[in-house]
Amino acid sequence: MKDTNLAGLPRTEDFGSAGSRRVLASGRIPAVIYGKEKPVHITLEANEFQNKLRYISESTLVTLKVGRKNHQVLVKDFQENYLKGTVTHVDFFEVTKGEVLRTRVPIVLEGNPEGAKFGGVLEQVSFDIEIEALPKDLPRNITVDVSALGLNESINVSELELPEGVKPLSHADTTIASVKGVREEVEADEEEVEVEVIDSGAADEEATNEE
Repeated sequence: MKDTNLAGLPRTEDFGSAGSRRVLASGRIPAVIYGKEKPVHITLEANEFQNKLRYISESTLVTLKVGRKNHQVLVKDFQENYLKGTVTHVDFFEVTKGEVLRTRVPIVLEGNPEGAKFGGVLEQVSFDIEIEALPKDLPRNITVDVSALGLNESINVSELELPEGVKPLSHADTTIASVKGVREEVEADEEEVEVEVIDSGAADEEATNEE
């Protein structure tokens, strides 16, 4: 798969909360690369990372250049300042070529289900699944064609057509998407209302008996 490129600078001093604030004030983001070796502290250019973050998922392989060395990494976590809409820290995990990885990959639905012609409504139940693959085989996402789904039909993990080299770890019976009839949903809502009415009546009767 095509990966994403980022550039970082080594960070050898000015650690701690005050140091991180100074890094952020300079237009950069403090970050750490974790892996089999000891953690590597770096800083990232804030605008570059913010712009590319929208294209990065948990399974996106990133080539992170620090000095003369290229690190193949995954973005495992990042912290945000929600008031300012900015990233304040990033954790990377370095992967090893030829070593199998376990991660979660987003699910993207494609197509209009056949059941929609008969009043059915498409519902996405799972938005990602856990997979196992080599770094070179990691997909950015898994596209699921739902065009053939009829009314009251669903597609499970066991029915997915996965790229070569990708093994699903999520349970085979996990539902990805289904097409439900509108009448079925309405009936469910009516049953819920009826139960509430019955409960309300029971409560009134109980209150009367107490009087």
